[in-house]
Amino acid sequence: ESLAAAYHFTTLTCIPGTFKYKGCKIQLLDLPGIIEGAKDGKGRGRQVIGVARSCNLILIVLDASQPMTHKLLIEKELEGFGMRLNKRKPDIRFTKRNKGGIAYSTIGCKLTHLDQKTITAVCREYRCSNAEICFKCDATVDELIDVVEGNRVYVPCIYVLNMIDKITIEELDLLSQVPHYVPISGGHEWNFDLLREKIWEYLDF
Repeated sequence: ESLAAAYHFTTLTCIPGTFKYKGCKIQLLDLPGIIEGAKDGKGRGRQVIGVARSCNLILIVLDASQPMTHKLLIEKELEGFGMRLNKRKPDIRFTKRNKGGIAYSTIGCKLTHLDQKTITAVCREYRCSNAEICFKCDATVDELIDVVEGNRVYVPCIYVLNMIDKITIEELDLLSQVPHYVPISGGHEWNFDLLREKIWEYLDF
């Protein structure tokens, strides 16, 4: 059972649990919190994020009194480990070949962020001198890099803003502008039904 306390980082190991919803058994993994530098191995960060990469949905639990600071830090660490939250995989087909240099084509789109020079430079930066690339979306440089590297994980994410009983209605209204968020109070068990429904929705069973 997960430990709850009035301080951060109460979870020190991965704690599994399950709940049933709409006839389906859903497994939850309560993972230790990550700190700045987690993607580089600090605080067992690589192990924690490695487990998170294998999940179908990420719940990031934030303190409602200071959510944005922690949100940006956690997103930075997960992004640095190849996780892309609430993003679709770019519609790009990347095929390495033995010769012919770097060639690209587009289907149903016009590239406004990339040209031949930039595409070639990105490929060579990642030691690829020959490839055929087909763009079906107006991709950015970062999206092309993600495809060339090939180790990205695209996963839905819900931001769970906990301890809403500690903030004002006005502050809660401001937080409602955060995309993909669910406000709860773990201590009072407020809004758990909405959280379960959101988990079901984002898992897209």
